[in-house]
Order: sequence, then structure tokens, then C-alpha cells
Amino acid sequence: MAKVTIVVTLDERILTEVGRLVARRIIYNRNSFIEEAVKDKLQQTRRNHLAHECLLLDPFFEVAMSEEGIDNELSEWPEF
Repeated sequence: MAKVTIVVTLDERILTEVGRLVARRIIYNRNSFIEEAVKDKLQQTRRNHLAHECLLLDPFFEVAMSEEGIDNELSEWPEF
């Protein structure tokens, strides 16, 4: 995947802390750390959005839809 250079403004304390992690070789470099942090935040945002969308579902309607026509289908299943 192609990389694009951007300019990001960070609080000096945050950048200092990231710099310490690089110096202690806990993380590879600032760029990869910030990229991973952004990926993690995107995943978290997607999960939160999905959870929010799930809250909008009507559980009674979802159960009714999942059970619709199940009586007919059971009689058609082969015996094991």
C-alpha cells in the first residue's frame, strides 16, 4: 500500500513520550507507532459504530424474522 506524507500537530508531551519509547526501543519509530495508533482508533470507531447500529435493532422483530418459516423447514430436513 502506498504511503502518503502528512503533517500532524501533537502536544509536545505526547511526542516526548513517544520519543522515549523509541529511544528505549519499545517501539520501532514514531511513524509506525502513530500509524498503528490511527489503525487502532479506526477499528475501535468501527466497532463502536456497529455496536450503536445493533442497539437500534428490535430484538423481537429479529427473533421473529429468524424463526419465520422454521416449522416448514424442520419437516424437510433429513433424519440423521
